[in-house]
Amino acid sequence: MRERPLVAVLLAALLFLLAAAAQAVEIIDDRGMRVDIARPPQRIVSLMPSLTETVCALGACDRLVGVDDYSSWPPSVLALPHVGGLEDARVEAIVALQPDLVLVPLSSRALPRLQGLRLPVLALEPRTLRDVRRVLQVLGPVLQAGDPDLVWQDINREVQVAARKLPARLRGLRVYVEVGSTPFAASESSFIGELLVRLGAENIVPATLGPFPKINPEFVVRADPQVIIVERSDAAGLRTRPGWQRIEALRRNRVCALDPEQMNVLMRAGPRLGAAAHLLADCLEGRLADGSPGR
Repeated sequence: MRERPLVAVLLAALLFLLAAAAQAVEIIDDRGMRVDIARPPQRIVSLMPSLTETVCALGACDRLVGVDDYSSWPPSVLALPHVGGLEDARVEAIVALQPDLVLVPLSSRALPRLQGLRLPVLALEPRTLRDVRRVLQVLGPVLQAGDPDLVWQDINREVQVAARKLPARLRGLRVYVEVGSTPFAASESSFIGELLVRLGAENIVPATLGPFPKINPEFVVRADPQVIIVERSDAAGLRTRPGWQRIEALRRNRVCALDPEQMNVLMRAGPRLGAAAHLLADCLEGRLADGSPGR
């Protein structure tokens, strides 16, 4: 009779071990390092807006205990502690939050120090559409919340809808997307450039210059884009740049001026890329030429 309780205890222990093993995940992150996740993290710090948005899209927003200074979507993350950016992440503040996982981009200056403190770090930095899907597929098993394939399908479907709504006469438009007033631009190899390809537009900045290169303003004059997409605060100064008055986009008033939140949507390689595709389509159609709200 005494053997039965012992067998039951052993069986329960075996089931517990099997359940724990089922939750354990082994990841190779963007450093090329193996990261072992023993159980779904419950206290997550995200140091990149697109990673913050991906965690939330996968249904684990309530596990975030801290985010970078630029994470702003969904609005609930605004109430969380903000711990700096790529150049100035406050490591002491991150440690104080007692995270069981820190999501950090490769380009963060804090990454070596976080590693040195032996914090549980997962380095991920989506830069292309393929990366967005890959990050979803990495974080899905890590979080064990949400379906990464469904999130990707939603993104892809919205991009397709944006492409279908664009009139055929607008396909092939030469486009210049400025992402910084120095100026820096989004090239063909950026995720923004990939969205433009999906929409049937022509990016004037070639992939060979890198995803977000610094551009010689004279290059833009020579390329003569038919549409310029820029943050609203920089739009007024375009006509004062030498030679830019000759650019077709300025002569025809085809400057799409985006407000800061619209730029956030466009600039983040994450689950809102479907909305970014709609913004680009609206720009190509001239719906946002006056800076009015888009979709």
